[in-house]
Amino acid sequence: MQVKFTRKGATLIVKIIGELDHHSADYLRQKVDGELIKPSTRNVIFDFSSVSFMDSSGIGVIMGRLKTIQKLNGKIAIVNTRPQIKRIFEMSGLLKIVPACESIESAIGMM
Repeated sequence: MQVKFTRKGATLIVKIIGELDHHSADYLRQKVDGELIKPSTRNVIFDFSSVSFMDSSGIGVIMGRLKTIQKLNGKIAIVNTRPQIKRIFEMSGLLKIVPACESIESAIGMM
């Protein structure tokens, strides 16, 4: 798995590439947390366009970052989910508390 970061203003965009499972979840947590300590970060968008597989560990990563961002009065969103990944989010109930947007631009617009 690889992680790429970009920024648009106070929004951190996290592009995840590859498989997000229990082996890679800790790596992703550490990388994202390292970016969240920067004072310019208020919101986070997770881009799942290049995620080929995800298990429940991915839900834990997002939930943990959600708690951190909420302390900063920020928002979090997920974008570009493939149908099988979106199904995992739906079954977990995550989509009731984290919006899923069609594009990065639409996610930025709702923040």
